[in-house]
Amino acid sequence: MSVDVRAHVVRANGVFDRSDELQSAGHEQVVFCRDAETGLKAIISVHDTTLGPALGGTRFRPYGSEAAALTDVLRLSQGMTFKAAAAGMPLGGGKAVIIGDPTLLKTTGLLRAYGRFIDSLHGRYVSAADVGTTSDDLDIIGETTRHVVGRTSAAGGSGDSGFSTAYGVFCAMRAAADAVWGDGGLQGRVVGIEGVGKVGVHLVGLLRELGAEVFVSDPHPAALDRVRDLYVGVGVVDSVSDHDIDIYAPCALGASLTPSSVAQLSASLVCGAANNQLLTSDVGELLRSRNITWVPDFVANAGGLIQVGGELQDKSDEQVLADIERIGTTVSEILATALDRSVSTGAAAMGIVQARLTAARVTESLP
Repeated sequence: MSVDVRAHVVRANGVFDRSDELQSAGHEQVVFCRDAETGLKAIISVHDTTLGPALGGTRFRPYGSEAAALTDVLRLSQGMTFKAAAAGMPLGGGKAVIIGDPTLLKTTGLLRAYGRFIDSLHGRYVSAADVGTTSDDLDIIGETTRHVVGRTSAAGGSGDSGFSTAYGVFCAMRAAADAVWGDGGLQGRVVGIEGVGKVGVHLVGLLRELGAEVFVSDPHPAALDRVRDLYVGVGVVDSVSDHDIDIYAPCALGASLTPSSVAQLSASLVCGAANNQLLTSDVGELLRSRNITWVPDFVANAGGLIQVGGELQDKSDEQVLADIERIGTTVSEILATALDRSVSTGAAAMGIVQARLTAARVTESLP
């Protein structure tokens, strides 16, 4: 096992000297991890620990290059800082990626080796699950580090956070729909869910229960078959964003909101579980110019973070549920602020984030 903290990366797609929006993101620490025996290649990114230890999931997927993996983990860890601050959690932002196909590379030895890398950071980073990892994987990672949350209930954790994430998105979407269409705004609306994995599938059920009409898309046939088995009457389409819908719910990977996709979008509201939904930040203004209400992803999808973060605070299930439901209140405040100040919803949400970070830094600097 070896740790390579690259503190002087100068190429354009590195950490400090980049040509994109991450150039000034201010990441505190980026650790490149390699274990030759197991084939582990991972990157752990600690973005900001102003509010507390950096908590974020570990994503396991076959990136096309190390540069693509690095960009992803830098964006995701920054988003976790925003997410924790907007949710009022005493946590910082972090994320990790393991490079490779989990169906081929994931082994007990690899996960244990990865846990040792997490442990070498002495609590600055705490891992949960993400795309490509599960609570069962966290149980194994937890054999070599105590800095892990979201393990199975048998191992003392709170379990998979998929439903909590979906419920937070549902609360956010309900509040936003009420703001756009009035009380009961979700009932009878046509919602297009892009991605029906361990979060999207739960969102389908919550929306159907409330009386919404749901269409779904997913590149994985097994995910679509699961939805068909669970929910009769859900429409399956090749692309929900091309369909005639009221609400677009991106619940797969990020960057689905681009200038071209926004130009073709029929929905009046965008609210989903995917991280980093905007290709670039200026897409938020483009949505606003088209009168499309966007609920910032780092606000809507905080339910999973609230669940696993609750483990660190010894919160009860009832307390965690109440915290998740407060996402709806936060969304209402953000939309009202955006309207009152004539700014994008992203700018209004970042106002909350920056205020909490600034307050914490001021408190920390007091004698």
